[in-house]
Amino acid sequence: MTTAHDVAVTILGAGPVGATLACLLAEAGVPAAVVDRAALPPMELPEFDGRAYAIARGSRDVLEEAGVWGRLGGLPCPIRRIRVSDGRLGRRPSPLTLTFDAAAAGEDAFGWMVEARHLRIALNAQLPCLPGLIVAAPATVAAVARGPESATVRLADGRTIRTRLVVAAEGRESATREAAGIPVTRWDYGQDAIVAAVRHAEPHGHVAIEHFLPAGPFAILPLPGDGGDGRTSAIVWTERRAEAARIWALEAERFACELARRFGDHLGPVTPVGMRWRYPLGALLAHRYTDTRLALVGDAAHGIHPIAGQGLNLGFRDAGALGARIVAAFHAGRDVGGAEVLAGYQRARRPANLAMLAATDLLDRLFSTDLAPVRLARDLGIAAVDRLPPLKRVFMRAAMGLSPLGALKVA
Repeated sequence: MTTAHDVAVTILGAGPVGATLACLLAEAGVPAAVVDRAALPPMELPEFDGRAYAIARGSRDVLEEAGVWGRLGGLPCPIRRIRVSDGRLGRRPSPLTLTFDAAAAGEDAFGWMVEARHLRIALNAQLPCLPGLIVAAPATVAAVARGPESATVRLADGRTIRTRLVVAAEGRESATREAAGIPVTRWDYGQDAIVAAVRHAEPHGHVAIEHFLPAGPFAILPLPGDGGDGRTSAIVWTERRAEAARIWALEAERFACELARRFGDHLGPVTPVGMRWRYPLGALLAHRYTDTRLALVGDAAHGIHPIAGQGLNLGFRDAGALGARIVAAFHAGRDVGGAEVLAGYQRARRPANLAMLAATDLLDRLFSTDLAPVRLARDLGIAAVDRLPPLKRVFMRAAMGLSPLGALKVA
């Protein structure tokens, strides 16, 4: 027996960005549906699995508005300082470093580290509590039909969702984007990221470290730790693909030795905890974010190098920008999937995302080399930025997910 639903917005993909947008809209009274081919993953694991997200201040605001931030069961760990350094494997970092302090920007933190499982648990708790939201997961999309006035999403189980706007949040391999004929540009960095977590002897002091090595950046990100002791950190470790595959496959003791060589001894001895993960690194840019009755968000629209930890944050900012325009249009009695809403969303997000993609691409190319002249130039550049407060404020606002231009207004 078929069932038909009428909503204002239908979101395809219930990952962190799609689910957050669904909550954002439903919290604001906009009838919405979210569809995912998989059941919502419980992620309620008894132990930490090594994965965590860096949530910038601007992204936290979106999660708060969506009613998700307050449901986080695990304590988010604030990032209060960021230290950038350059070096070579087996040697101490260059003495020329760059340090950012949130207090200097008048903020308590640049962002917060949140375990992946805790964000998923919070989203799963919020989704069923919103009466105006239809959650179809697991459910397979059989067809999407978009016309000048409305769109229809037909599910394989016979259900039909009539909607004013379809949002593709399915990730980099978005079938909806492909079906719409939206071209993308991709490139491969020839690198993999190894993601893990470690316990260390000394507390991290809420300091995040981005240590640049010739093979790629090695990021150390603070986590609450057992009982909030501050002795656990997340690692995002970039290596050339063949070397990453070799290291990732090592038995535990040898893997720990390779990790310790890059981590250094500033926090005492380190021990890996949880699982280890490996992801290929590449970039993606959709040539446009919209089509008739369609908007792309998150990885369906863009993918960047994790060098600045901004990938997921860009997706949350997409959700915030699109959600604000949909909510305003809905409560004003205007078409939520009309050309005005879609054009405004693309103007707001595509240039900003393109700028971040270009910046991360440049940083990776600049720092993932061991050429002596380049090393000297970047070390001098790091030291110069550290001595220019106005420029530091620009970088700090960008790290918080705020407009960098706002820093130029600070005396």
